[in-house]
Formats: sequence, C-alpha cells, structure tokens
Amino acid sequence: MAEPFASVLRESRLGAGLTQEELAERSGVSRHAISMLESGGRRPRLSSVTALADGLGLDPTGRGRLLASARKVGGPSGLGASAGSAVEHPSFLLAGDEALAARIESGGSLSADVVDSFMSQTQLLRTLDRQVGAVIMGGQVQAHLAALEDLLAFSMLPQTRDRLARAVVGAAALAAWQVLDLGNTQRAWQLYELSKGAAARADDPMYLAYAMTAQAPVLTAVGKPDLAVELIQEAQRSVGTKASPRLMAWLHASAAEALAHAGRRDASMRAVDRAAAVLPPGDDDWDLEMPDVILNDRNLIRWRGCMLAQLDEAAMSELYDALAKIDTKFTRATASMHFHMAKAHLAHGERDQAANHARQARGLAVRIGSARNRARIDRLCAEL
Repeated sequence: MAEPFASVLRESRLGAGLTQEELAERSGVSRHAISMLESGGRRPRLSSVTALADGLGLDPTGRGRLLASARKVGGPSGLGASAGSAVEHPSFLLAGDEALAARIESGGSLSADVVDSFMSQTQLLRTLDRQVGAVIMGGQVQAHLAALEDLLAFSMLPQTRDRLARAVVGAAALAAWQVLDLGNTQRAWQLYELSKGAAARADDPMYLAYAMTAQAPVLTAVGKPDLAVELIQEAQRSVGTKASPRLMAWLHASAAEALAHAGRRDASMRAVDRAAAVLPPGDDDWDLEMPDVILNDRNLIRWRGCMLAQLDEAAMSELYDALAKIDTKFTRATASMHFHMAKAHLAHGERDQAANHARQARGLAVRIGSARNRARIDRLCAEL
C-alpha cells in the first residue's frame, strides 16, 4: 500500500534538512502550497510533485516513492497530468473510456477567446511575479502551466492546439524564469525545453526564437556564456525577417547581455546598438504579436547600463538614468539595478556607495526570495 503523500513529503523535506521556506525557494512551489500538501489540505499535481522532487534533490528511489504516494492521493481525479505524462496518469486506468472521451471533447471545444484569456492570465502572473517574486507566485504559475499542459494534451483540432501550444510557451518560460531566479538551474532548463517543444508544436518561428533566447540565461548561470551566445544567434537565424520589431530588438538585447557575460565588449555594444535601432519608440513595452516580450526605451537603457557594469566599465550615468526611470514596483528589476550600481561604484573605488547599493539590492532580493540575486550580491560584498 502506498504511503500518505503528506507524510512522504514532510519526511523527505526533513531528511534533506530543509525548512518549508527553503524548499519553496528551491522548487518554485510556494511555501503555502507546501504547507497545505504536508497537512493533507491540498491534492498534489504532477508538475508540483516533479518540482518538489527536484528541489529536494531526491534520488530515483526517493522520487519514485514521492510520485507513488501522490498518485495514491490523486485517485480517479487527483494527480494532474502534464504533456508527455498521460500514459502514467492513474485516471486513465480508473476512470475508463467515458472520462477520456469527455476530456478530449473538453480540450477540443475551447474557443479562441478562452485561450486568449489563458494568455492574458500569463501576462498578469508575469506582472505579479515582477513585483513579489516566485516565493509567493510560484505555486500559481505552476498550477496555471499544469492546466494549460493538460488542455494541450487533449486538444485535437489544429486551430485550438496551436493556440494552446503558444500559451504553453509563455507559461513554461515564466515558470522557468521563476525557478532560475530561485537557483534551480536544472529545473529551469527542463521548463525551457518544454517551452521550446510547445513552440515547435505550434510551428511558430517567433515563439520558437523567443523560447530559445529565453533559455540562454541558464547557460550563462552555469558558466557557459559562449554557448548562450550561440543559442541566441541560432534563434536569430531561425526567425530571420519574420520577427516583429520589438522581438527583434529583444533578441539583439539578449545577445548583447550574453556577449557581455562572455567578455566580448565590442560585439556586446554593437548588439545593443542594433536593439536600439529597431526598437519601436514610446513607452509601450508589450508586443501585440509576441505578448511574452517586454521591452521599451527605458528597459533598454537599464540593460545597457547593466551590461557596462558587467564589463567592469564606468556606467554611472546610464545606471542612474535607468534607476530614475524604473518602476520600483518591479522588485526583481530594482534589485538588479542596485546590484549593478554597487558593482559600478566598486569599479570606481567608491566603497561606501557600493555598500549602500549592495544593502538595498540584498534587501529586495530577500523580500522576493531571489537566490540568484542574493548569490551574486554576496560575491560582490566579499570584495567590499
């Protein structure tokens, strides 16, 4: 008989020496969701169980034990399915042909307006994530992605399937960015692979270029910036002239960032200049053709300043200009700005100013649970 999921999860967490807050940071599943799962107050979904197993660092035996206990809780309608996992879903064995037929009918009856609503929800979740971070929003994003995966798995008609696949691209990329910010590079890579797979399924060059480029920061995070550059360049080649102006600018800006991490200053500056040349003017930062891309003139100024700081060059005017224009509700971006300002001040030998910005950056990073920002701030503080 399978063990109770709540007990297995709690035992695994304690065995790993983690608090609920620490597991939330590692997995991208919110602390509240973990608390509810450990108390038996919430049924586990497959996407959450997989994320928790990754966060716990379970070996194959431990992972299998956790999954088996989750399936026991799920019963005919519990543990949620994700794309590619339908064969393992216990509801197929227990619910019979009628349940499968009903799910296929449900997946095929979605209107374009409903899919658009899902995509709008992704944008709302993205905005909330920029303000409060993955510790609070991670569980909601994971649930949103799981619902889209489930619908896509049972969608048969091309017009609905392709729209759902595009929706999965954005939701999976958002979930990946969250867990990357929490320091889980392996899980982030897997989610970006899901995003790329959905883009390929939709046969949409713009969405595929977006998903490929969004994955590049994982390569940078694991010390492979040259591979990140190659991945973005391949994305640029694959989309060619089919990219919208804002997407093209975002691809150039992303390439500039990867080039800066690779220490290739001149190429980085040329790339950011190309981004400025094609970026549509004005304060709008959303792309109507590619809603997951966010970029305007103010964002690009911040991007340029941060790149110069990454290259250990004086970037004070660009950074202070960007800081004056940034929307401070976007906590992660503001934390990043203060980090790069600390880095720039340190390059000038201005240790007091550097320490001040480092303190502000760390406070914001702690607020949203950004392990990625905390790690680089701690490395910088060691130099102060």
